[in-house]
Amino acid sequence: MPAWEEYKSQAKSRGALAMELFVVHSTPGRDMDLVKATLPDHLAYQKQIEAQGVLFLAGPVSDATGEEMQAQGMMIYRARDMAAARAFAEADPMHSAGARSFEIRKWLVNEGSINVSVALSGQSAEFS
Repeated sequence: MPAWEEYKSQAKSRGALAMELFVVHSTPGRDMDLVKATLPDHLAYQKQIEAQGVLFLAGPVSDATGEEMQAQGMMIYRARDMAAARAFAEADPMHSAGARSFEIRKWLVNEGSINVSVALSGQSAEFS
């Protein structure tokens, strides 16, 4: 397999979007009371970095069956590099308090579509 930057260059040369994002997978520790207690600060932090343009998407993920909530989460960041993405993840109160641990991966977005509908008079937006 080629090095990441080489692959990214190849993707761009093929006409792919080649937009680099950072996927943070957050896993709870054993203390679910700490997870629950940290949730308000975590959500406030998410809102803050969303306003800064860092947070692209975020939310909980289910277990492998799709039936159970296990307090795992996934956040997708816009960051200049892995070090910056790691700094944002480390500053998340869930992680800094030790309620959750995390892993980060680079994600190269090449294909797909996003649909957004904004109703000005209804002051609503729909994302699909």
